[in-house]
Amino acid sequence: MNRQGCIHPEILSVLSRCGHGDRILIADGNYPIASRCPQAAHVYLGVTAGIPGVPQVLDAILAEINVEEAVVMTPGSGTEPAIFEEFSKRLPGIELSDLGRFEFYAAATEPNVRLAISTGEGRTFANILLTVGVAG
Repeated sequence: MNRQGCIHPEILSVLSRCGHGDRILIADGNYPIASRCPQAAHVYLGVTAGIPGVPQVLDAILAEINVEEAVVMTPGSGTEPAIFEEFSKRLPGIELSDLGRFEFYAAATEPNVRLAISTGEGRTFANILLTVGVAG
């Protein structure tokens, strides 16, 4: 059994089949992964409200892959959710790209989204779409 990084067998299985340019969605508990990511493998991790949170799942994924791009869903109000700062700290050197809600939904339906993970995260707009970088 792995002792570091991600230990979830289905997540590891999908990650091992991802290549450069494939995408992974880590979503809050409100995100409709079944209808908005029909082509992706779905993993439901939410145990209780807030557990696990998107940042904790992001940490586990980052222990397994290189990321070249990260996209977040922005609210229409123009305010930036506080969780974006948590994402930026975990992704040094990667500027977060942003899409509006419906543009983000559209991006998550693309065929290169290979994995969609639903968390117990309760904060809204706590969704991040990662693009797999090259190994090394």
